[in-house]
Amino acid sequence: MLTNDASRHHDRTEPLTGRGTALPALAFVAADTPEACAARDRLAERYGQVPPHEADVIVALGGDGFLLETLHRTLGRRTPVFGMNRGSVGFLLNEYDEDGLIERVMRAQKFTLHPLRMTATTVTGEQIEALAINEVSLLRETRQAAKLCISIDGIARMPELICDGCLVATPAGSTAYNLSTYGPILPLGSQILALTPISAFRPRRWRGALLPHSARITFGILEAAKRPVSAVADFTEVRDVVRVDVFEDRDVALTLLTDPEHNLEERILKEQFMP
Repeated sequence: MLTNDASRHHDRTEPLTGRGTALPALAFVAADTPEACAARDRLAERYGQVPPHEADVIVALGGDGFLLETLHRTLGRRTPVFGMNRGSVGFLLNEYDEDGLIERVMRAQKFTLHPLRMTATTVTGEQIEALAINEVSLLRETRQAAKLCISIDGIARMPELICDGCLVATPAGSTAYNLSTYGPILPLGSQILALTPISAFRPRRWRGALLPHSARITFGILEAAKRPVSAVADFTEVRDVVRVDVFEDRDVALTLLTDPEHNLEERILKEQFMP
């Protein structure tokens, strides 16, 4: 959930120092934990701060989930986000260090992420759209397994999948929920989406598919009244869906900043060899 090739799924641009010599105005936001809030207060006192809507850079203090929330909040502004780990795993976050923060932000690598766009149609005909940086997942709502028909670019590739659910993950999200359901880890510049079943019952041995980032995926929910299904795009859940359309929206961009030594591509590569 990144290379110099601008045609790839994630685009790397120059560090912030390329924008001029003025020091960036920072806004500090924190997860609702004592550790993160205390760090926010110390950093704001030390470096000063402006409101998030006036900031050149937003510094997010928390875990991966909070970083995801912060990126969602920047959708309308595309303000770069520099995350520092004050949570648990912190896979996508930089190391926490209060010293030299301005210098770190100014030399940080800048990555552009393009989210998935979900359009979920409910049993009443309502259509709800949402964006997902990590994944769009479909999940059964009751004791009975879901029955899904999966189409790729208008062609039914899986006429019937009986399962607990299924998800579409971006490379950035491939190490999150996708990995826990035994989906593949995707290199960040791979231009690939992961289509991963959740506890597939029939066909029992199907393990999913790798799709080009341009693919348009449609889930049709079979027997929707008997086997209700919900759809989730990161934080947005839609209950009782009959159809879910998913594609990568390259018209929407989010900007993530990382220390040069915090190489996300290298971290994801290492993750594939973890015991």
